[in-house]
Amino acid sequence: MSAIALDNTTTPAGARRSKDKLLVVSGAVCLLVALVAVFGTVLAPHPPDQTDVLNASLGPSADHWFGTDGLGRDIISRAMAGARVSFAGAGFIVLGSAFLGTTLAIFAAWNGGWVDRNINRVLNVMFAVPGILVAVLASAIFGAGFWAPVIALTIVYVPFYARVVRSSAVRECKMPYIEGLELAGVSSWRICTRHVLRNVSPIALAQATIAFGSALVDFAAVSFLGLGVQPPQAEWGLMVADGRSEILSGAPQQSLVAGACIVVTVVAFNVLGDRLSSRIGADR
Repeated sequence: MSAIALDNTTTPAGARRSKDKLLVVSGAVCLLVALVAVFGTVLAPHPPDQTDVLNASLGPSADHWFGTDGLGRDIISRAMAGARVSFAGAGFIVLGSAFLGTTLAIFAAWNGGWVDRNINRVLNVMFAVPGILVAVLASAIFGAGFWAPVIALTIVYVPFYARVVRSSAVRECKMPYIEGLELAGVSSWRICTRHVLRNVSPIALAQATIAFGSALVDFAAVSFLGLGVQPPQAEWGLMVADGRSEILSGAPQQSLVAGACIVVTVVAFNVLGDRLSSRIGADR
C-alpha cells in the first residue's frame, strides 16, 4: 500500500512538469520566429525592398496579405526580412553580455573577498545607468548603424547576468566537491570552466532567454529613434517608425504588423525564460 501511495503522489507532479503547456507553446513560438528570422528572405512572398508607388499604402489583399507601406513594399515580406536584423541585434547583445557577465560572476565568486566586493560595487553603478540612454549616446557619438547600439547594450546588460549567475556561483563554490578538487590539485581554471560553469549554465541560459526579449525591445527602440539600423534596411523598430506618418492617412498596417511582431516575440521569450527558471528552481 505504501508503494502504491508513493507512486500516486509523485507521478502526477512529474506529469505536470513534463506537460507544461506554457513552456511548450512559448518554445514553439520562439522556434517559429527564429526560423522566420533565418529563412525569412527566402520565404517572403515578395522582395522586401521592391517598391511600387502605384500600390502604396494598400490594405490587406490576396496579393499583399497585410497590405503595403508608403512606398508600395509588401509589409509581411519586410516583416519577415526584418526579423533577421532584429534577431541578430538581440542575439549579439545576449551572447556578448552572457559571456562577459558569466565570466565576471564566476571570477568574483571564486576569488571572493575584496575582489567580489569591488565587482559588486561596479555592477551596482552600472545598474543605475539606463540602457537605452547609453545606446543612444553611443549611436550619436559613433554614428547610426547596427554595431554601435549592439556594443553599448551588450555592456549595459552585463550586470544583469553577473548578478543572477554570481549568487548561484557562490553557492556552487562552497560545495564539498569543490574543496575535494582543490585538495586533489586540480587547477582553479579547470574547476571553474569544467565544474562551476557547467552547473551555473542552466541559470545563465534561463536569464539569457528572458534578456533576449528586453534586448529586442531596446534594439528596436534605438532604430525607432533613427539612431540604429537605417533605411532601406528592414527592421521591426524602423518599420514602426516609418509607419507613423501613414497612420494619420488611414494606413496603420505597417506599424501594427511590426509592433505585433515585437510584442509576440518578447512575450514568448519572457514566458519561456520564466518557465525555464521555474523548472531549474524546482530541480535544485
